[in-house]
Amino acid sequence: MQLTKGLEQAACIMALLATQEQNVPISSHVIHDRLSGSQTYLRKIMRKLVVSGLVKSVSGNNGGFSLAVDPKEITLLQVVQATEGDVSTFPNLGFINKVFQDFEPIASKAEVVLNTAFAQADQRWAQYLDDVTVAQLLWEVFEVKDFPRVNWNDPNLKIDQYLLAKFKGITFEIDQNENK
Repeated sequence: MQLTKGLEQAACIMALLATQEQNVPISSHVIHDRLSGSQTYLRKIMRKLVVSGLVKSVSGNNGGFSLAVDPKEITLLQVVQATEGDVSTFPNLGFINKVFQDFEPIASKAEVVLNTAFAQADQRWAQYLDDVTVAQLLWEVFEVKDFPRVNWNDPNLKIDQYLLAKFKGITFEIDQNENK
C-alpha cells in the first residue's frame, strides 16, 4: 500500500493550522509557499479537507484557512480518509479464482480467507490511526501539552533560537537586535 504525497502535504497543512494563532486564518498563499508545490494540487487538498469538515475556509481580505475542529479531536484516520478516501490494501482482482478455477470450491474459499486477512489488517490499521490525534503528534514533537501558536502569515517570522525555545517552553533573555 502506498499512500499519496497529498496525505503528507495534508498532514503538514494540519500541523500549520493547529499551530496558527487562534482566530487568524492562514492565507492560501502562505500554505502554498511553505509546501512549495503546485497551486492546483494544493487547492484540491484544501478542498478535500474543507469538504471533510476538518478545515474551514474564511473569505475576505484577511481570509484563508483555519481548523474547523480542535486538534485534540482530529484523528490521523480522518486526515487519511479526507485525502485518500477509504483505504483497502488488497485489490482482489480475481486472480485466485482465475488461476485455480479447476479447484473449486477451494479457490473461492482461498479468496475469502485472503480477503478476510487483509480486511482485518485494514481494520487494525484504521483503528490505530483513529486513536492518534493531531494534537498528540504535536505534543510528541514539541514535548509539551500546550504547544505554542504563531502567526504563519507574518512575513518576518523566522524559526530561530528564540522561536524554537518558545516551542520547547524554554524562556531566556535574547538580544532584540539579534532577530533583525
